[in-house]
Amino acid sequence: MNKIICPVPINQRPLNEFNSIRNSWIISWPVLERNIFYRKLTLSWLLITPISLIISYGSDYLKNNIFELIFISLAVSLLFPILLLIRQWLSWIYIYKRLNSENIEYEESGWYDGQIWEKPIDWREKELLIAQYQVKPILNHLEKTIILIIFVFLSSNLLLFLDIN
Repeated sequence: MNKIICPVPINQRPLNEFNSIRNSWIISWPVLERNIFYRKLTLSWLLITPISLIISYGSDYLKNNIFELIFISLAVSLLFPILLLIRQWLSWIYIYKRLNSENIEYEESGWYDGQIWEKPIDWREKELLIAQYQVKPILNHLEKTIILIIFVFLSSNLLLFLDIN
């Protein structure tokens, strides 16, 4: 039997990294059903809104303009979901690159020793399939969602700017 001996530590293997990221708390949101994903994103936005309201209320101008106070607070609160989405996207793009790579870069100790191990063909085939059919759709979905929320954020700021001037 041809057993492959892999020098890469178990937690640094791309497939194991994929499984751990898929089971993590915030990073795994895009794996969930779309309505649950959007519900969690909306909830994160709504949870940060009171903090944004409190900070915005410190402005003397906004204390007298309740509509602008609420509008600015809601718009600024969008930054938190944007940051969450960017963090998720960065994690998933990292896994995507590791799965697509022909080599695995790893560290044997706590110090950077820059070891590289070439993946066997059967590992590479399996990881390419996972990258293309599981991770790539997640990346596409995250990119579209990030663009949409940034567009809403920028257009709300533009509306506010045009209203003030």
